[in-house]
Amino acid sequence: MIFASRLQPLLAAVWVGILLAVGGIAAPNLFAVLDRSMAGVAAGRIFATEAYVSLVLAIALFFIERQRTRQSALQAGQSVMSAELMLVMGAMFATVLGHFALSPMIVAAKAGQGGSLSFGTLHAMSSSLFLFKGVLVLALAWRLTGRR
Repeated sequence: MIFASRLQPLLAAVWVGILLAVGGIAAPNLFAVLDRSMAGVAAGRIFATEAYVSLVLAIALFFIERQRTRQSALQAGQSVMSAELMLVMGAMFATVLGHFALSPMIVAAKAGQGGSLSFGTLHAMSSSLFLFKGVLVLALAWRLTGRR
């Protein structure tokens, strides 16, 4: 359990770093140096990879935090739900919603097959969801590094 408690903040920090690198460095620079269609394809590929990495990290952090909360609940009679667990689940939900629901809708809208929402609206929703996920993961990393 000591290894897991040391690994947990590291995984959260790595996750924050990935989100910052993808959303703050890679994607904007693709659009700065490539034509829009090529940059969009490359950014889509990077965000798809980020989504799967995010799912792996979220699942690992979920199981570590679930084990920790279960042990502390047995010792102190507390709830098995922690703020950290809620942050992980929120970030996992944002990842699943963004990649498996919004991304296909964005591709369809870009191809002119979209429903009632435009490409711009879907892109804004996806960007907002990515930012929300980043805030959740940052809060998670902040809380985990302060834990003793």
